[in-house]
Parts: sequence; C-alpha cells; structure tokens
Amino acid sequence: MHATVGDRVRIKGRIVGMREHVGEILEVRGSRGEPPYVVRFDDGHESLIFPGPDCVIEQRGPVD
Repeated sequence: MHATVGDRVRIKGRIVGMREHVGEILEVRGSRGEPPYVVRFDDGHESLIFPGPDCVIEQRGPVD
C-alpha cells in the first residue's frame, strides 16, 4: 500500500452496522509512501494508522 499527503483513506466497517471511517492523510511515516500514516478523520480526531485489508486509499487529484 502506498499513499501521499493529501490522499483520502476509507476504512470500511468490519461488522454489519459499523460505519465507514473517512479521513485525510496528514503525514506518511514509512519510506516510499508505505504505512504508517497520520490521518485526520472527518469527525476531527487524528490517529496513527497501519491500514489493513479493510482500508482503501483514494489518490489525491492533480493540483491546478
């Protein structure tokens, strides 16, 4: 898994009824874009994450 600052993270719920967590990558601590990532989630909290198979990285679009 590879990401850059500004990419979006989607962590899908692992059980029925669990909501999806969405956030923005603020910092990439691994070499060459690998985890761990510091993420600010849409509810405002920040966390250091090591994404698992339930996580999707959405690449940031081109900057105009």
